Amino acid sequence: MDIKTFETLDKAAGKTLPGFAKLSLALLFMVVVFLWSYTSHGNVPNNTFLIIGAVFGAYMAMNIGANDVANNVGPAVGSKALTLTAAIVIAVIFEAMGAFVAGGDVVKTIKKGIIDPALISDPQVFIWAMTAALLSAALWLNFATSIGAPVSTTHSIVGGVMGAGIAAAGFAIVSWGTMGKIAASWVISPVLGGVIAAAFLYFIKTKIVYKKDMISSATKIVPYLIAVMTWAFSTYLILKGIKKLIKLDFFTAAGLGLLIAIGAFLLVRPLIAKVAMKLENSRVSVNTLFTIPLIFAAALLSFAHGANDVANAIGPLAAINDAVMSSEISSKVDIPFWVMAVGAVGIAIGLALYGPKLIKTVGSEITELDQMRAFSIAMAAAITVIIASQLGLPVSSTHIAVGGVFGVGFLREYLDSNETRFLQQLRKKFKKHKKELDSMTKELDELEALEKKSKSNYVRIVELYKGIEEKQEVVKQEKKDVKEAKSVKYVKRDAVKKIIAAWVITVPAAAMLSAAIFFMIKGIMS
Repeated sequence: MDIKTFETLDKAAGKTLPGFAKLSLALLFMVVVFLWSYTSHGNVPNNTFLIIGAVFGAYMAMNIGANDVANNVGPAVGSKALTLTAAIVIAVIFEAMGAFVAGGDVVKTIKKGIIDPALISDPQVFIWAMTAALLSAALWLNFATSIGAPVSTTHSIVGGVMGAGIAAAGFAIVSWGTMGKIAASWVISPVLGGVIAAAFLYFIKTKIVYKKDMISSATKIVPYLIAVMTWAFSTYLILKGIKKLIKLDFFTAAGLGLLIAIGAFLLVRPLIAKVAMKLENSRVSVNTLFTIPLIFAAALLSFAHGANDVANAIGPLAAINDAVMSSEISSKVDIPFWVMAVGAVGIAIGLALYGPKLIKTVGSEITELDQMRAFSIAMAAAITVIIASQLGLPVSSTHIAVGGVFGVGFLREYLDSNETRFLQQLRKKFKKHKKELDSMTKELDELEALEKKSKSNYVRIVELYKGIEEKQEVVKQEKKDVKEAKSVKYVKRDAVKKIIAAWVITVPAAAMLSAAIFFMIKGIMS
């Protein structure tokens, strides 16, 4: 989907649902959460911060929906496999299903174990810290969304918890080894995602697109690609998405995923063959074979995201709820249904109201996507998480997906700068005209070197001067065209710089903001 199409959609959305209406609906949700938490916990001692935390949790959840969910559906929208409206509907449904059906009923109060809660002896101070962490992470996500930068919500909440923890108990509270791993993930996540996405796209190009009979090649290769996708997503969902229902080790999950993949292969192979018989031998036709798999990928990624990342919104809220209800600090707590509902519904509302901005960024503003490229990105998202989880590497789903977009874009630049017929034609024309220019220059030098020149020599000299001047302009322009074609840029550098800068400063920015909010709360409450 090109940028003009997105601008048209944005204008249409603006006419039907103006910015003020979106803000009003978001505030209405926060008011509902406030009223419910107030009426249901009115008799609970020291319930003020539980009510405030519920409102901040709702705000955080909406910002996750607005920013993080775009990674799951953005490539599918950008490739035209899904319309913007259909993508939002699918993501809302499957995010909510993932949260309610498979979202863990127990969550670590301190995300990723980045601080030691034992160093905070006063439950009240702990509640202040979690409140500050929630609000700072939500504010940072809100800012990132406003500038169109997809950032890691996990890193946002990690930064918030770290900053509040340092403000509450000093630098010794932080597990700096864990923070080092998280910092390493800034590089690991996008690089892994980019390499895997580029590898899949290169395989598709060499095995299908570059073949003379693309349809015949696609008929053989696409069923295997769908089987690999089925294995990756099945394994991913068994390991991550349904761990609340059943918890299995990697090899068991991979074995079950393989059985499901074999079944998918046997099912889709005759269907692909039947569809392929009606297709023209073109890249556009081959692209259509990836549309249905992409829709499934968007739905499954959204389900897994809802099952796992909803904890980023409700983890600190669950911790506040437990500290208020039990007057003590626990390392793990149960998640009440109402807390899970705040996270799930908030993510859905945030996506529906403010998600299109980041969907546009991921889907079209970094590089142009088609179904093959989007399929490669979806594969990278699932496989990278599986690899990273088995190696114990902390990775961000946001960084993986955006890294995948970078990967396919840079691969296109490399291939097109070296292999396109257009570039070959430019080089051929440039060499031809350069040879003609050299020949004319040599003839001119020979004529001017003559001691006695005839009238025809002078006429020819004038012709050569004029011709050489014209030919020099042509050669100069063609040389420029070849240089530009060799360095063709399919990845928008401004978008890359903005996104990487946002990634790097997410943890420190959220941490500093969280520390400031903690001291403000402490000053008010003291």
